[in-house]
Amino acid sequence: MGSQVHEFNVEMTCSGCSGAVERVLGNKAGIENVKIDLPGKKVFVTTPLSSDEILGYLKKTGKSCTYLGTKK
Repeated sequence: MGSQVHEFNVEMTCSGCSGAVERVLGNKAGIENVKIDLPGKKVFVTTPLSSDEILGYLKKTGKSCTYLGTKK
């Protein structure tokens, strides 16, 4: 299965929050790209991994997060 861009809503209020998300996702195997929209509180993850796996990683930041779907 190829990579998809998964879109998540993550409760981030500052660059420290987005930095925590980048740190958690940045060292995981299988994650190709992470794009963060801090004002929109969105995180876009390019990966062949499942959305459930990514959501599990995001929850480790302690932030409230939800899966929004796959971006075309």
